[in-house]
Amino acid sequence: MIRKIAQHLSRFKYVYTLLAFVVWMIFFDQNRVEHYLRLQNSYNNLIRQKQYYQKEIKANQDELNRLRYDTTYMEKVAREKYLMKRPGEKIYVMAREE
Repeated sequence: MIRKIAQHLSRFKYVYTLLAFVVWMIFFDQNRVEHYLRLQNSYNNLIRQKQYYQKEIKANQDELNRLRYDTTYMEKVAREKYLMKRPGEKIYVMAREE
């Protein structure tokens, strides 16, 4: 009986070794699969944030250039966003009710 078990174990020793390795890597190793997936998810989030901020930087640079060189646009922004006026003008602010 013991001889049969020994033959069985020796016949599949590579399979058992591979199975033990896989179990070790999934559950016990410091660099387990769960940790790798968390790091990959974090990396993907950082890449998306980088792309978003690069778009925002580009949009802000375009806006800044437009404000520098287009005086009519600069006047429009000053009047709408900052409620600036010329001397003698009156400003009426209309708020929408929601």
